[in-house]
Amino acid sequence: MKIAWLFVVFLCGAILPLQGGLNAKLSRSISSPIYASMICFIVGALAMAVYVPFTKETFSWQLLKGSDIKAVLGGGLIGAVFITASMMALPRLGMALTFGLIVAGQVIISVLLDHFNILVAEQHPVNIWRGLGMLLIIAGVAVVEKF
Repeated sequence: MKIAWLFVVFLCGAILPLQGGLNAKLSRSISSPIYASMICFIVGALAMAVYVPFTKETFSWQLLKGSDIKAVLGGGLIGAVFITASMMALPRLGMALTFGLIVAGQVIISVLLDHFNILVAEQHPVNIWRGLGMLLIIAGVAVVEKF
């Protein structure tokens, strides 16, 4: 089962540049990255509204009363910043550099969150191999930027 999840997550990573390219294309066609981001989120919300009834999950809006407001709002706000910023950066930096930096940022922050046990299920301390992995990703981004 873990192999299947590894493949699914790899595919999620693989489609991010496609999403970025489509978002940038929409942004250019309507001459507004802000409205393009809003349209992307509306389409995503509509897609989820169509999909959710087909799932077996149940939900009560009452559960939100006890939730941490940072958790409720944080993901959506971060998503909006991510989509808008990447949409604006992509035409200026190109696909490879934009998403190389995104991956580098994701790995570095993920290693730090794992190390300091923040928002994770299990702590994973930084070690020489994780440090080397971060350095290799940074080196890869530098090579992509240079050439």
